[in-house]
Amino acid sequence: MTASAHIVTVGAMPSPGTDGAAVAAALGAAGVSVVSRVFVEDDETALERALGSDEALTVVLAGGGGSAGDIVRRVLARVTGARLVLNDRLLTTLQERYRRLDRPLPRRAERLALLPQGATVWITADAEAGWAMESGHRAFAVLARDATLQTTIAQQLTSFAREWAGARGVAAVRTLRTAGLSAAEVEERLVDWLGRDGEVIVSTIPADGEVWVRLRARASTPAEAARSLAKAETGVCALLGEDCYGRDGETLEAVVGRMLIERRLTIAVAESCTGGLLGHRLTSVPGSSAYFERGVLAYSNQAKAELLGVPESIVRDHGIVSGPCTEAMARGAATLAGTPCALAITGIAGPDGGTPTKPVGTVYVGLAVGDETLARRFVFSGDRAGVQWQSTQAALDMLRRSLRGQT
Repeated sequence: MTASAHIVTVGAMPSPGTDGAAVAAALGAAGVSVVSRVFVEDDETALERALGSDEALTVVLAGGGGSAGDIVRRVLARVTGARLVLNDRLLTTLQERYRRLDRPLPRRAERLALLPQGATVWITADAEAGWAMESGHRAFAVLARDATLQTTIAQQLTSFAREWAGARGVAAVRTLRTAGLSAAEVEERLVDWLGRDGEVIVSTIPADGEVWVRLRARASTPAEAARSLAKAETGVCALLGEDCYGRDGETLEAVVGRMLIERRLTIAVAESCTGGLLGHRLTSVPGSSAYFERGVLAYSNQAKAELLGVPESIVRDHGIVSGPCTEAMARGAATLAGTPCALAITGIAGPDGGTPTKPVGTVYVGLAVGDETLARRFVFSGDRAGVQWQSTQAALDMLRRSLRGQT
């Protein structure tokens, strides 16, 4: 039986592309299949119901107090039948944290250091970043939704999940990431692979504006699982073609950054409706200073004219949400920064501002590479944050496809 996992986020729903997606990618790489992702309020009954009762690994992402939240501790203690006990390591970490801040330890510190008996604390950067415990055939990992999350995933969760899954049989997992395709399009291409019994199970996962293809091989030895996985990956990749941009934990922005470095190119961006999200994604990659030159956030018509040189005639004849405008924005950003590449985004992220001809979700992405400039029109669905995220996905994918033709 394939090791499975649930991801439960407690508190406010996260932004696209964060938290749960990173955890799901790490679990998949560890050979654990994510079968559900749910969001619950800070409510004990809701959380206990979300935890279920099957033999699985449950990862709890706790906000508003992090992994030491009272609700999470109480519910997991009740579900596992463990007593809440004072964890000396956690208490020591809390004491050291407040000592460095030159502040007295709060009177409720001992309550913050209570964990279900048998829990193992994960410490990252001298701060409590999470904890884990096993109960029979079930396992739980509780992670703080804060700045330590990515480090905790890399240093703690992946190895914990791999060891837990290893006790349930040998598995090899590969996640192929696609961009520019809908789930239906991916499934149509892989119709002969999906739902087929055999050495490798293939499934599709819609994931924050992308579609992932999960390949899971099980065998009696790691070598056998790896061989089966490699053979299946070759066949699936041939069907996905250049729409497959990466594997496992690779992000679109990281892949684009690597391509820019390989080609010794630099880039600038001009953004309107995405409010700086495109620049944020590009610069979130370590080493991005090698290729990212600058970003311009030009929201108003005046800003587009003054900072990017968008002609008044384009705004008058076509409007700011148009192909000619976003092409002019891209050319202006490239000229301003002196870069060979530039991306620009303008559109209607909503919830207001749409018209019959340009409904909410209408977005134009402009790309300038060398002497060539092009624009594409998209109509995205979802709320404001979703439209903004999908817009940056489209922009990064346009650049990626263009760079594939560069040597």
